[in-house]
Amino acid sequence: MFLSPFLNLLFPSRCPLCTLPSDLRHYNPLCAACWNRMERYTGPACTLCGLPTDSPRTGLCESCLRSVPPFSGLHYYGIYEGPLREAIHLLKFSGLKRLSGPLSSLLHDLPIPEVDGVVPVPLHRKKLKHREFNQSALLGRHLARHRKTRLLIDAIEKVRETPDQTEVTGKERFANIRGAFYASSKVRGLRLLLVDDVITTGATVHACAKALVKAGAQEVVVAALARSMPRR
Repeated sequence: MFLSPFLNLLFPSRCPLCTLPSDLRHYNPLCAACWNRMERYTGPACTLCGLPTDSPRTGLCESCLRSVPPFSGLHYYGIYEGPLREAIHLLKFSGLKRLSGPLSSLLHDLPIPEVDGVVPVPLHRKKLKHREFNQSALLGRHLARHRKTRLLIDAIEKVRETPDQTEVTGKERFANIRGAFYASSKVRGLRLLLVDDVITTGATVHACAKALVKAGAQEVVVAALARSMPRR
């Protein structure tokens, strides 16, 4: 860490969020001020899917009480807003891939159990060809390295092209993504960490986890950088 000021003198860079100098190598290209504004969510939430709730006494949300999801837990760092949202957008839509390292470190302290492998939420091959990278795979690679476990990049495939989830809402998202993923039998008996960047309704990770469990996975836990607040 003490080398950071010298490195920044030799290789100066500016924070893409506020344009001030990037002052700490660990967060580069973000500055410490913007990094410290990324707040971890500690409010009340469903104990299974992590949906933010109004009361700490809620326990399970209505959705999980009605139908138990195929994953055993869903963990995320913060709410999808402010600097965290901006940073995810820079990674995902502006191709600032070097943000994947700092952003993945936000997941290190989440209460994630030991797993046998990390599985990124896949993109359909057409979308991957257009974007040229999968942001969830970049995050998963760093997380697998930190946890000293395998990155199972081909454990699950998106076999059906679907309209972007941002183009549909609510229950339509679950219908839109149903049957879109196929998991390999190589996951049989494994405890897996499914990694995504943002959780909105949870439809995508729900469909991925269902496919992994159907293929024989022993357990699926979900981790994401951010979760959207529920619409009122």
